[in-house]
Amino acid sequence: MTLQAPDSVRTRIREAERLRLFLDYDGTLADFAPTPEHVDPKPEVISLLSKLAQHPRIRPMVISGRRLAHVRKLLPVREVLLAGTYGVELLLPTGERVDRIAYEDVRPVLDTIKPRWERLLADGEGFFLEDKGWALAIHGRYVGEAEAEEVLEEARAEAEAVLADAPSGLFRLLGGHKFLEVGPTLAHKGKTVDYLLERYPWPGALPLYVGDDDKDEEAFSVIHAHGGLAIRVSEGSCNTAADGRLASPSDTRRWLRRLVGG
Repeated sequence: MTLQAPDSVRTRIREAERLRLFLDYDGTLADFAPTPEHVDPKPEVISLLSKLAQHPRIRPMVISGRRLAHVRKLLPVREVLLAGTYGVELLLPTGERVDRIAYEDVRPVLDTIKPRWERLLADGEGFFLEDKGWALAIHGRYVGEAEAEEVLEEARAEAEAVLADAPSGLFRLLGGHKFLEVGPTLAHKGKTVDYLLERYPWPGALPLYVGDDDKDEEAFSVIHAHGGLAIRVSEGSCNTAADGRLASPSDTRRWLRRLVGG
């Protein structure tokens, strides 16, 4: 399958002098892992990112919800900017690491929430509590709808009780299908795109974002505000602000290979 998009979108991408390419990882470049702790580097994805980084008109970067340490193992491509935890922690192509908020401002609150969530999940099966360092996430992918909804509602209430005493505006709760996460307000792909475009400009480049879920949708409006385009990776039609659609990670990879003529 090729990119499903109006001719005008295809033309803008094809004729762009330069492409500032923002990419999600799971569900976009690669299929979802069994759990967030599975770190299985894919040679095909690594090779593709290397080719994109070497292309003179393309500057790729990856913004993932995974912690940066995992993203580095999945994509050991020095020339590509890597953003973990939705962009709270960055690794620049120069090798410099940038933490956009102080870890010590975040961790004490998470350490208060974590045991509460652990107790809540102790008697259930199928839930996975992910500690990213900068954020905590509950995944209920293998749990029934009713049970997931009930447990995640309780988890949200527990977190909200703790956050009521936290500094105002420092944290936010992210929802999703059988998913709940608490992390810094800056753990936001839209805010990260805005930060990267302002901090590391590339004159004449068309911003292009490719992602598969609601966390990526938060970046689409920012991309549009900067005159760019967004592509949603989804098997079928969905409610999206994207300008085009790709059906799967394998389609995304095929399409990106065409961008570099490979």
